[in-house]
Amino acid sequence: MTDREWQTLLAVIRGEQLRPLPTAFIIDSPWLPNWAGHTILDYLSNGNIWFQAHQKALSTFPKTIFLPGFWSEYGLCTEPSAFGAVSSFEEDAFPFAKRLLPTIESVDTVEKPNPRTDGLLPLVIKRLKHAQPEIEKSGHKIRFAVARGPLNIASFLMGTSEFLMALKTDAARMHRFLKVITDFLVEWLAWQRECFPSIDGILVLDDLMGFVGKDDFVEFGLPYLKRVFAADVSLKFFHNDAPAKVCAPFLAEAGINLFNFGFQHTLNDMKEWTGGKITLLGNLPPRDVLAKGTPEQVRDETIILINQLKDRSRIILSAGGGMPPGTPTQNIAAFIKTVEEFTK
Repeated sequence: MTDREWQTLLAVIRGEQLRPLPTAFIIDSPWLPNWAGHTILDYLSNGNIWFQAHQKALSTFPKTIFLPGFWSEYGLCTEPSAFGAVSSFEEDAFPFAKRLLPTIESVDTVEKPNPRTDGLLPLVIKRLKHAQPEIEKSGHKIRFAVARGPLNIASFLMGTSEFLMALKTDAARMHRFLKVITDFLVEWLAWQRECFPSIDGILVLDDLMGFVGKDDFVEFGLPYLKRVFAADVSLKFFHNDAPAKVCAPFLAEAGINLFNFGFQHTLNDMKEWTGGKITLLGNLPPRDVLAKGTPEQVRDETIILINQLKDRSRIILSAGGGMPPGTPTQNIAAFIKTVEEFTK
């Protein structure tokens, strides 16, 4: 991410109204490898292919911001691998972490991993270390420490249904489990920042926060989000594209100042639910419009999105979630051009 892009993000978070409105997209392995002409496995295993794919996106779309920028990741396997979960990598399928814990009681055997040595985490750091000179030569810097969130990791280690049921049947054990995971996450994010002093933001992704009701979010989600987002950084970015009405009123309390959510909710509703305190990133339907629509449909839906906005402060226009697989170049270009044209 360039200095100009970083300052744009910070200006919007401060509440400054920019014209045109900025656009930004979360991009990672579900979209970027195939779009750039590679298999997912080649992208994840070859540092040059990984770097060139990011460079291609930056040169093709110079008027938007890609988040978090040069994302070093192994799909959903990164953090679960540190706990010992088996990672499954096919040639051109999304990586997946296999369930680790066969019973609720086996949660008691989980130990906090060392982010400096365990699982795929050292490879995440090394990829960035090797690429850092070229990243900075191109005018960009490593700005974000990135991790999956505590409920998300718990669900991969236990199984989603099993974890959600255990919140109701064995709350004390789940709190102990989430504490171990959160202790690890705090250390993992801190280690990334130590390795790359240019980092001044964190991105945490946790769709499981949208799978629970209000009481369970307040008990099992909010305290651990607060700990994760207590880091001393300028930009605290949270992604949850599952239903987010329940968690929205608590996000500012958790320390979050940038939120990417699903297309189920409008920007106006989310602005109301968050009290206007948080910058919102969204909210074009990612699959049915951005990926599967025509450029004309993308343009039409983007105009509707813009015209419906009651308050343009703390808004970055994007998809309601990450960049979906198969999104074509012309649709992304149509979105960026339409926003630029209609928000001058």
